[in-house]
Amino acid sequence: MVDEAVKFMGLDLSLTSTGYSCDGDKGAIAVKKKGVERLAAIRDEVMLICREHRPDVVLVEGYAYSSRAGQAHSIGELGGVIRLALYENNYIFIEVPPACRAKFATGRGNASKSEVVSAISARTGLVWEGKGADDMCDAWILEQMGRTRFGLSEDEWPKVNLEALEKIDWSHVVRKHNEL
Repeated sequence: MVDEAVKFMGLDLSLTSTGYSCDGDKGAIAVKKKGVERLAAIRDEVMLICREHRPDVVLVEGYAYSSRAGQAHSIGELGGVIRLALYENNYIFIEVPPACRAKFATGRGNASKSEVVSAISARTGLVWEGKGADDMCDAWILEQMGRTRFGLSEDEWPKVNLEALEKIDWSHVVRKHNEL
C-alpha cells in the first residue's frame, strides 16, 4: 500500500485522440496538426495536464504491436516523445501492455475496445461517449490499475481482472513511495 497522497494518472496515447485521466479529470487531446507539429502539440498538452495535476506516477499504455503498419512509426514517435518529456520532467512512468489493460477491465486480455468500454460502464456506471470516449476510458482504466495495485481504488475488481496487475513492473512506484 502507498500513501493516499500518491497520485496516479493514466495516458492512452493516440495521434488523433490522446486520452488522460487523473483525480476525476478525464479528457481527450485532439490536435489537427500533422507531423512533428502534431507531436509537439500533443506533448505540450500532456505536459500542461501533468503540471496541473502533478501526478506522482503516470501509467502509459504500451505499444500495440498489431497496429496498422502505416501508423506504427508515427505512433512509436509519439510514444517516444511523450516518454522522453515525462522523463525530462522527472515524472515516473509505468508501461502497461494493452492486453493487461483489457484484462483488468474485462477479465480477458484480448477484449475489443467496445467490450472494454461496455465492461467498465457496467461495473462503474460511468458513461463514455463522444469523440475520444474509448481513449478516455482506457486512460481511466490505467489510472485505476495504479490505484488498485496500491490499495487506493474505490472499486472492487474480480480476481481474474486483478491478475493483469501481476504482469506490470511496479518497482519504480515502490522506489518513489520509499522516497516520500
